[in-house]
Amino acid sequence: MIRSLTSSSAICLVFLATGASADVTPQEVWASWQAMATAAGQELTVGNTSDTGSAIEVTDVVIAYKDDLGGSASVSFDALTFTENGDGTVTVGMPESYPIQMAFPKQEDGPGSLKLTVSQPGAKIVAGGSATETSYEITAPATSITLDEVTDEAGTKLDTQAEVALTDMAAKYSVSQNGEGTVLDSSFSSRSMVMKITGKDAEGAGGGTVDVSFADVTGATKGNFLSAELMANMAAALNSGFTMDTSLNFGAMTMTADITDEAGPSKLAATATGGGFVVAMDKTRLNYGSSLNGAKFTVSGADIPFPQVEVAFAESGFNIVMPVSKSDVAQDFSFLTKVVDFTVSEDIWGLFDPAGSLSREPATVIVDLKGMGYWEQDLMDPSLQMEGAQPPGKLESLDLTQVLAKAAGAEVSATGGLTFDNTDLATFGGVPRPDGKITINIKGVNQLVDNLIALGILTDDDAMGFRMGLGMFARPGAGPDELVSEIEFKDGGLFANGMQLQ
Repeated sequence: MIRSLTSSSAICLVFLATGASADVTPQEVWASWQAMATAAGQELTVGNTSDTGSAIEVTDVVIAYKDDLGGSASVSFDALTFTENGDGTVTVGMPESYPIQMAFPKQEDGPGSLKLTVSQPGAKIVAGGSATETSYEITAPATSITLDEVTDEAGTKLDTQAEVALTDMAAKYSVSQNGEGTVLDSSFSSRSMVMKITGKDAEGAGGGTVDVSFADVTGATKGNFLSAELMANMAAALNSGFTMDTSLNFGAMTMTADITDEAGPSKLAATATGGGFVVAMDKTRLNYGSSLNGAKFTVSGADIPFPQVEVAFAESGFNIVMPVSKSDVAQDFSFLTKVVDFTVSEDIWGLFDPAGSLSREPATVIVDLKGMGYWEQDLMDPSLQMEGAQPPGKLESLDLTQVLAKAAGAEVSATGGLTFDNTDLATFGGVPRPDGKITINIKGVNQLVDNLIALGILTDDDAMGFRMGLGMFARPGAGPDELVSEIEFKDGGLFANGMQLQ
């Protein structure tokens, strides 16, 4: 987390340096850019400034940032120019390449420092708008970020090389001031993004190469960003108006990794048809989600007793939306995790089922929940202690939109909903008293148990105990080898298919 914060600060320096605060005249562009850097908690130093009225040139520009944990980042430019175009816009000229340096707080592992070079030959930055709201467009036929040097926590240089390259990048930004905040609305696209990392370990006995490529990369960021002082306490920042909504999506992805260690060489190859992630936050909610579709992974190596192992799935995803601030009014939340049509290669199946007794149909797991609840403390408050027995919030309702587990010929699904009485913690031993019903449908489980007995995975005694327990909670369903269980909470009691258990 510390390293990611420092890295984020360095990225902000890059965007500021590309004219993130442009205005209608060169003087206003340069002045607002300086104000933006200062408001973000960065230190700006300049060698010389030349102003001809229609153009400004500044030389030996350095933007630096330091955090309270000992991390730092800086970006340097030999010269920047701000030139009036005669149509109310300003062209911002930058060097074709410039360096970035980063240092991380001392840790037991991880990098100690990085030196990078950003190259963007042919990049064009045009700024426009007004004195109160800035807009600008960036185009760059080719952009690369090259790792020039990396050290470990002790300051020793590591034998590691890395480069990220983007083609046909285009971006649009709109920036305006909102009191102590800066309102940003931005989007970008790139036809492709390619990353390559190579290196050796400190002893020289192992090393490897990783290549990753993404097609059709797009992203967007909207938000109201505050000063570094306010952002030091996230709970306070949210209450002061901080908002952020960021998304990134990509098309076809490929990855290869060739690694050599003491056990020998190993290789990973992966492909996907697309994916992305979203991070959004304001005073009322936090949303984080990710997805990867049409993915296939192939692994081989000295530790694997087969030529290779293949794993694939049609769709995977994770998404959570929840409140983050203290409240006495229930708010919506949701949770989703899923892996759809998951398969593994026959070599893995053959380890425990060489005769093919179990169904090889793709497996699927989906948990899709939603409900209402609230926090009694600010979740982002750094003083919040989560170790105590008393939960920091209350749950009022929970709905099972979809719960599904399907594998090896068996399927379990559940739907329903519960409400919770937080004033009654005695009926169910400290848990808020639930009311509602959940219906569970089970298919193919008896056949699966028979197959597991035949494979020696289950004993007859284990299977008997399982079936007896299942019989207490389930009744026959509409078809063969189908069971239904209705779990109901009402009047302070627990019922299964109408039979009271508590």
